[in-house]
Amino acid sequence: MKIGLVGLNQTGKTTLFGLLTGKDDAGSLSAGKGSANIGSCIVPDERIDFLSELYNPKKTTYAKIELTDIMGFGASVDGQNSGATRFLNDVRPCDALIHVLRAFESDAVLHDSDSLDPVRDLEAVETEMLFADLEMIEKRIGRIKAGKKITKENEKEIELLERCFDWLEKGGSILDMELSEEERLFTRSFAFLTEKPKLAVVNLGESEWESKNWANKEELRTMCAKLNIPLVELCADMELEISRLPQEDKEIFMTDLGITQPGINTLTRAAYGLLGLISFITVGEDEVRAWTIENGTIAKKAAGKIHTDIERGFIRAEVVKYSDLYELGSMPKVKEKGLFRLEGKEYVVVDGDIINFRFNV
Repeated sequence: MKIGLVGLNQTGKTTLFGLLTGKDDAGSLSAGKGSANIGSCIVPDERIDFLSELYNPKKTTYAKIELTDIMGFGASVDGQNSGATRFLNDVRPCDALIHVLRAFESDAVLHDSDSLDPVRDLEAVETEMLFADLEMIEKRIGRIKAGKKITKENEKEIELLERCFDWLEKGGSILDMELSEEERLFTRSFAFLTEKPKLAVVNLGESEWESKNWANKEELRTMCAKLNIPLVELCADMELEISRLPQEDKEIFMTDLGITQPGINTLTRAAYGLLGLISFITVGEDEVRAWTIENGTIAKKAAGKIHTDIERGFIRAEVVKYSDLYELGSMPKVKEKGLFRLEGKEYVVVDGDIINFRFNV
């Protein structure tokens, strides 16, 4: 599952990418080339922290998501006006998008539009993606109608695409359309840009972060609510400073600022949820590990994430709620309280379930 970072130039998007992936040289990787940076991001999880301390395993593995830092919207590639095409081509394979919006003042880093307006910037990128979807629909309908024979399946496709076109023309998105399960599966084959789940990040300067005030704040909140886009506020420069500190100094610095956790952690978990993902956990002396699955996955399919043999030979899932283990402090005490459960293959895994799979092959 891949998340793309999108936004205008000079928004701090690549700084954010570097923070999330730990790539300090991210800014130099694609300078002037128009190529996207790709990296993976660990999903912070206090449950894994606790369980790692409890079991002291040889290895601890957190959930990860793949990130793509897409070239700035409106940028040119090698001086050519092919930037828009490159932008759309890089966005289309992503499963979800994070809009990075600038709300920090800087004389050293000028905004493309010479003024700060995150509402305008968000609208510009959203509009470009809407127009791209409209163009794709027009081309597809045109190709079908130009064919020698229009089948019943073609007619059904045209009817659905025309509905999508009308909806988009009214300013809607494919994601918000009321579609049957069959229709939703069909639209996903087009990778419509307006069907991708989205999250917005407002990149503040330190002064804006301290005052909690920035350009068009309420207007942006209203717009994001209307578009059903969750909104996260953070200061990338401050987050970068925090990330470079030793752990002890980091905690002192955060306490002085009244921060309970880095904003980057909040963003990462929000992005993970944006993809509709959850984690189940396996524990032991060898490894404590978070396994990524889609919300609603049944136990037998979850077993397959570990190994196909476990799915094929699935017998039962031994399940313990994380909250029970955290409260009682040890697995024997959990069993004493009768909180250790055996579940069948159709059991729907819950986020944070600690599972041991019984299988036979």
